[in-house]
This record gives sequence, C-alpha cells and structure tokens, in this order.
Amino acid sequence: MRAVITAVVAGMVALSLGIAEPALSTAAPARSSGLALPGSGLHWGSCPTRIYPDLLGSGEQCTSLAVPLDYANPTNGKTVTLELSIYPHTSSAKNYRGVILSNPGGPGVGGLDLPDQLAPFFPGGVGADYDWVSWDPRGVGASKPAIRCRPFYFAGPRRSYVPKTKSLLHYWLKRSKAYAASCERKYPALLDHMTTVDSAKDMESIRQALGVSTISYYGFSYGTYLGQVYSTLYPEHLRLMVLDSTVDPRRVWYRANLDQDRAFDRNIRIYFRWVAKYHHLYRLGSTERAVSRRYYADLAKLTRHPSAQLGPDEWQDSIEGAGYYRTDYPELAYAWRRYDRAGDPHPMIREYRAADTPGNDNEFAVYNAVQCTDAHWPRNWSRWARDNRAYYKKYPFMTWSNAWFNAPCLFWGGRAHTPTRINGTQTKSVLMVDETLDAATPFEGSLEVRRLYPHSSLIAEPGGTTHADSLNGDRCVDNKIAAYLKTGARPARKHADGPDALCRPLPPPRP
Repeated sequence: MRAVITAVVAGMVALSLGIAEPALSTAAPARSSGLALPGSGLHWGSCPTRIYPDLLGSGEQCTSLAVPLDYANPTNGKTVTLELSIYPHTSSAKNYRGVILSNPGGPGVGGLDLPDQLAPFFPGGVGADYDWVSWDPRGVGASKPAIRCRPFYFAGPRRSYVPKTKSLLHYWLKRSKAYAASCERKYPALLDHMTTVDSAKDMESIRQALGVSTISYYGFSYGTYLGQVYSTLYPEHLRLMVLDSTVDPRRVWYRANLDQDRAFDRNIRIYFRWVAKYHHLYRLGSTERAVSRRYYADLAKLTRHPSAQLGPDEWQDSIEGAGYYRTDYPELAYAWRRYDRAGDPHPMIREYRAADTPGNDNEFAVYNAVQCTDAHWPRNWSRWARDNRAYYKKYPFMTWSNAWFNAPCLFWGGRAHTPTRINGTQTKSVLMVDETLDAATPFEGSLEVRRLYPHSSLIAEPGGTTHADSLNGDRCVDNKIAAYLKTGARPARKHADGPDALCRPLPPPRP
C-alpha cells in the first residue's frame, strides 16, 4: 500500500537526517522525573521538539519506554526504545474514561504530536475525558534506533516511473535493490522485527507500562490494521475502538497496492472533472477528457525536459494528493496552471516539498520494513511486471509509481511472515467510519472488517473521496464519534451487509 498519511497529520514529520544511528539498547533508558501521570515506572517530561517543533508549549508530556527487540526471545537483553507522548485528561474524576492510544497510519508515520491534534477537537469536549497517548512506532522518528537507509532517495528529478525502455526498467530495479541492501546493511538485527504484530505487542507493552487493565484505541488508515491485529491478540484489554478508513486484512499487502491503482485512477478522474468545472479560472480543459489529456501531455513534457527539481515523478507524486484529499484540489490546480500556462515549476515544487517527501527517508524506510515483512511478496519480477502492465493499461495514473514505491520488497532482507488471521469475535465494541470512494483504503475493507467484528458499526459517507477525514469538520461524523467515546453508544447495527449509518461527506472545495 502506498504510504498513507492521515489528514490530521499530513506533512508533520520534519526529520533531521545524517545523524549517526544508536545501536540497539541493552538497558532501559534513563529519564529525568517529570509530571506524575499514568504508569508508576514512567517519568513524563519534555518532548523532543527538535523533531516535533509543534510540541513546544502544546501541553503534551513525553517519555521513553524500552521494549524487547524480539518478543519471541524477550530475555536476551536486546531492546528498542519507543518515544511516547501523552495529552492528559482535564475532566473531573467523575467523567474520566481512561487511556486511549492513537496511531496516525503509515506505516512509518510518527504519532507523538497526534494527541494534541485529536483531544481538543471533539464536539462536546469529550476528548478531555481521556488520557490521550501516542508513540513513535519502532524505527520511527524519535524512537531509537530510527531507520534511515538512503537519505534524499526521493530528491528530484528522478527518471520516469513508467518503464517503457529497458534502460528505465534497469534504473528502477537497480534503485530498489540498492535501497533494500542499504537497509539490510545498516539494520540487520532490526529488520526481522518490524511487523505489525511487533507493533501490536509494543502497544501491549505500553498498556502494561501505563498500569491500566484496559485501553481504548483510535486508528487511522494503516493504524486500523494495527488495531485489528491488537484486538485479535489482546481483546480482553480493549474497551472501545475507532477505526477511520479501514484496511482490508485479506489484501495485505501486494494485492492492496493493485486495489489502490484502480481506486486512485477513479479519484483522479473525479478531480479532473472538478478542474474542468472551473476552466474559466485554471484554463486546463473544460471537460474531464480535456483535463486528462492536458495532465498526460504535461507529464510527457516533464519526462522529456525536467527542470532542476521537478521531473515527471515529482509532478505525479504532487498531483496524487488530489486522490487523497479534496482539500488539496485548489492549491494543486493553481500550481498546475502556473506550470502549464506560464512554464513556472516553482509552485509545484513547493507542493512536493510540503509533504517533506525529498528528505523523509525514515518514513519510507519503515514503510518498507513493515510491509515487506508483514506478508510474503512475489520475489520474481515477472509476476510484478505482468500484473502492473495489465493494470497500467486500464489505470495509468498511479500503477507504476505505486509499483516502484513498493519494489524494495522484491529484494528485502528481513524475514517475511504470514499475516495474522483477524478475529473480531471477542472484541467488545468497534466504531468504523469511511468515505465510500476512499482510494487509499477502499471501502470494501470497511465492509470486510464489519463482517469480522460482530460488535461493530460502520458510518459511511456515500460519494466521498477523502481519506481519513474524521475530526475535519463533518459534524455528522464527528458527533457520532464523540457520542461513542462518551457513552459507548454506536449506531444500531443493521442486518444487511452494509453501513449502519450514513453521513453526507463535506462538499468539494471552491477555488
């Protein structure tokens, strides 16, 4: 699955590169005493604002927790260190509802600043009733070691994603193999222990360290799969669970990428229709077909004549944002117009940089470290070539960029595992929310997880194309989630195999 970042945290991680990595620890980290909060053995204090500058003055507290590198052999003394954050509850003891863990997705996205972006924004102030806890998962951000394999792997311009020649094919296979080899060379011990199961066991270690018998959980995108795995392994320790934009556990992960290729092609055509609607402003075409022709013509132009920092891949990666979030529509259309009408690449370069893509090797490295080892991937190029060529004929927008984003899995050094068989029968309560045209995690995933969790309810937003959109201003959705967190009440479950409640998605933006 292409790296997925939730709407509330897009572009938040500003990682400092080029720093020597610490070795795997063999002792618990020392930390100065701070505010007394959950967990008698944890000492909460200042947060790593060098990595997360927005946490300065946020009200969050942070701490470190050493967990086993290998849960199958926890007594060998080797540990990794997780960095945790907490946004403490401010309600009275009467209204206090315990600890809720949250994960923003990815895999590879840090979560330290997520509590501050969630707790204050629930309708009715219900967020104040919880201690909101998140963490940088193993290998990510402020956790140690933080995996960084080849800094500036995404610095542009790069050669075209579409391997129309043997030279281009060799270029991308060589790059992918070199990236996987670099990760294996730098982190030989860690790569075997980066699965979602490892992260779910880290969650259980966090729960134990906090000294609570149960937790609630709020997960976005990939974080919904983490929630599925945790609830399968530890259902007795889970109270409430909110899943926003749910991963289909049947598709992890090779097939999930092919599903995305189809869905993003649909969503980008929806975006092209929106651009055409405002042809009087953007002058990029007055019909979907005309805008599509203009897009692929500009892509071909950049393939032949890239600028110093903007080539066809950087262009496509930027426009791809419109397939995730409708809020991106106007800015991307403006940047596109500036290049197409005036030959000015700088607005699109700024869009590309806004997601910190050129320097964020940590996120990409962990993304691969998790997905390449969560499940078995085809290890022969002929299978990839056959599938992606067939999909490219029907869904050209993202097929090859998605393939190369995941191609390190062809050569990955970490041991691949068998995905967890998800079992939701023992999980007490789940609330899911999803837009029916979500491309990053197609809606079929929410329907499948609803089937697996008999004590779940699904809120659907028909026709919506935005990914992970809760707490973004849709009162219908946000009020239902707030009511669930306050009382545990969820929409009545219907007998039909579909959603249990409907909310109208937010309308497309105006320029």
